[in-house]
This record gives sequence, structure tokens and C-alpha cells, in this order.
Amino acid sequence: MLLLLILLIDLYTILVLAAVILSWIRLSPGNPVSQLVHTLTEPVLAPARRMIPPLGGLDLSPMLVLIALQAIRSVLARSF
Repeated sequence: MLLLLILLIDLYTILVLAAVILSWIRLSPGNPVSQLVHTLTEPVLAPARRMIPPLGGLDLSPMLVLIALQAIRSVLARSF
């Protein structure tokens, strides 16, 4: 069970990184890949954006989410 949670955290980490890369590329909002990544990551990134406002035009919310994911993964891995 813990291994599955760690795997899901790893997959979500990749999704968040994909969201960052897609924000640089600026694909069409109608693009299915862009829509899927946005749908899966926005429920976590939106609250993070409310906690950390953009600094100088940079959205640091993905960094906060990635740090939190890695902290959770670390705790789970230690108990495994």
C-alpha cells in the first residue's frame, strides 16, 4: 500500500512538472494534453497560489507543491 502511494506521488510530481513546462510552451487551451494536465493539477496548484502570490511575475506555487510532495514521499519512504 505504501509503495502504491509513493508511486502515485511520483506520478503526480511528473504531472506538476509537465504543468510547469506546458505553461512555458503555452499550448492551445483546447489541446487535450494541456486540458488533462490542467484538470489534474489545478485542484492542488490553486490553493498553493493563494498561499504564495506571484513574485515578479513568477508563479512559485508549483515549487511549493513539489516540496510538499517530496516531504510526504520522504515520510512514507521512511516508514516503509
